[in-house]
Amino acid sequence: MDFFWSLFSLQPKCRQYALLDSTGVCRAFKECTQPPADHNWVEINEIRLSWMHQPLPASARISPRAALSSMRHLLVI
Repeated sequence: MDFFWSLFSLQPKCRQYALLDSTGVCRAFKECTQPPADHNWVEINEIRLSWMHQPLPASARISPRAALSSMRHLLVI
């Protein structure tokens, strides 16, 4: 019965993050529902292993303003 009710409950969406060192090189990836506490993690649109040990492309980052504006749009609807 718990499984049945879990189908209708809202689940927090997992988001992807990349850990950057001081030079902007990607050192690790993480997928979680809450933003990591450390400030070196940035939200990205997807995880690509080819970015590991490379500078993170600017197109991979999700800007905080874009995330907030989409949240407001959902609240208005």
